[in-house]
This record gives sequence, C-alpha cells and structure tokens, in this order.
Amino acid sequence: MGPRGRPGGRPGPATCREKTPPRGGGGGGPPPPPPRRRRPAPSARRSGWTPWLYLLPALVLLGGLLVYPIYQLGLISFLEYTQAQVSGGEPATFQGFGNYATLFGDGQFWQVLLATVVFAAACVLATLLAGCALAVLLTRIRAVPRLALMLAALGAWATPAITGSTVWVFLFDPDFGPVNRVLGLGDFSWTYGRYSAFALVLLEVLWCSFPFVMVTVYAGIRAIPAEVLEAAALDGASQWRIWRSVMAPMLRPILVVVTIQSIIWDFKIFTQIYVMTNGGGIAGQNLVLNVYAYQKAFASSQYSLGSAIGVVMLVILLAVTLVHLRLTRRQGEEL
Repeated sequence: MGPRGRPGGRPGPATCREKTPPRGGGGGGPPPPPPRRRRPAPSARRSGWTPWLYLLPALVLLGGLLVYPIYQLGLISFLEYTQAQVSGGEPATFQGFGNYATLFGDGQFWQVLLATVVFAAACVLATLLAGCALAVLLTRIRAVPRLALMLAALGAWATPAITGSTVWVFLFDPDFGPVNRVLGLGDFSWTYGRYSAFALVLLEVLWCSFPFVMVTVYAGIRAIPAEVLEAAALDGASQWRIWRSVMAPMLRPILVVVTIQSIIWDFKIFTQIYVMTNGGGIAGQNLVLNVYAYQKAFASSQYSLGSAIGVVMLVILLAVTLVHLRLTRRQGEEL
C-alpha cells in the first residue's frame, strides 16, 4: 500500500495540497468573505432605552413645572399685557419685539444689568476666597474644632434666605442692632447708602453661600494623596505656594464647578436684596435684575416688560449652564 493507505504513514503531497487553504492572488480560488457582524440581540437593543424609561416620570414632572411656565413667560413678553388685559377690559395685542426694544432702550435696564453683574462677581469672588480658605483651615485643625466649624457652616447653609436676611437686618439696625454698638458707629444706617447696602447684602450672601464651597473643596483636598503635600512641604514650599502650585491645579475641576454654580446662584439673587433694602433701596439704587423684573411686572403692572426681563435672564443663565455642562463633561473625560 502506498503512503496514503498505510496506517499512521505520512501524508503524501496530494494530501498536503488538499488540506492547505487557498491563498488570495495565487489562483487557488476567491478569498473567503469577511466575517459578518452579528446584530445585537433584541434585549441588548432595548437596554439602551432603559435609562430613559427610569427618567421618564421625572422628565414629565419637570416638563410640566418648567416648560409651560417658560412658554407663558416667552408668550407674554411678545404681547401688550398690562392690568387692563389681566382684568379683561382690553384684549392682548401682539407686539413682536417691541417690548424688547423698549427694554433695551431704557437706560435704567443697562444700569441694573451692570450692577447685577458686578454684584454677582463680587459675591462669587468673596465666596470662593472664604470657602477655600476655610477648607484649608479644616485640614489644619483638630477634630473637635473641625466638627464645630462644620456644624456652624452647615447651619448657616440650611437657614432660609428670608430668615437669614431678617436676622442680618436686625444685627445691623442703626437703633437696636449690636453691630453698630460694638463698632461704635452710632446710628449709622447701612441700608441708606448704595455701596454700604450692597456690602451688607454681600456679607449675608457670603454667610449663607461659603459652606457649599468649603465642604466641596475640603472633600477635594482630602482626596489629594498625602505624599504629594508632604513632598511639597519637604521641598520648603510655603502654605500659599502649596495651595497655588499643588492643590489648586489638582482641584481645578471642583473649583470650576463651584464657581459656575455660584455664578448661577448669585446672578439670580432676589430675596436678600428685596428684604434687606426694602425692595431695591432708596430710588432703586440697589436694584438687581430679579428685583427689577418684579417691580416692572407687579409694582407697575407692566407684565410684558417684566416677562421680557425674565427671558433675558433666562438666556444669560442658560448660556452659563451650557458652559457648566461642557466643562463638566470635559473634566469627566479627563478624569
């Protein structure tokens, strides 16, 4: 028997040729087709909609609470809507961008917008400085003082804005407030002057806002490896240099988030200004956009102008929110 019929014998050349797969370009036949991609199973395709199904009740609730009021706000801003239209004495007429033209042509609007931007920037800067400084202090003190400071800060943070504003007005009252007596200011009125009133409101905003920055930055500092800070201290770096060159770059994502969050909160401030300056100060010297819109809409019954101011604020805050989301997503990708 030949090699092919011999049990356990070597395969002959014909056998090798039969078992060798043909190679493309060698005349041995067409190349094998590429492997087909498997379609995902129906269950795998349906799983992409699962998160949205869980979010659907919340989206419906938020849509009812936000979408319809925003629609009404935008609609009224394009109409002539005063007390006559509210009472039904006259029909509402379409004005187009007439209310916005009136608003942008009013010099007081630009003064209030500038005051709002400057005041919000001062509040954000003061809040960040105080919050970061106290966060670093929390890492340097013992457990008992740290707990006392944390409880005091969280108490200030949890206090309602109207309650805190009323307490601060009493503390700085020219007749009965203890602050003027301690400082020897006599009957000095903090709410009479424009800048002193803004400074008083800034202190109250700082008092109720710094705990958020302090707690958030403190949590970020605790997440920094201790070896990094010890190495910087052994190299002879001061506390300010350690913060500026080591902590701040590592805490940049957290600092960006708390900064933008503080901008959103302080730009739309209403309660503190309205309560502490009695509706915007003498002759409207302490007006901000939210209080200005309230006065236009309810004090002057110009609901269309008040709605137009609300739309302008909505656009500004929406732009800040989009920047916030973009930076948050970018930092998430970096982490």
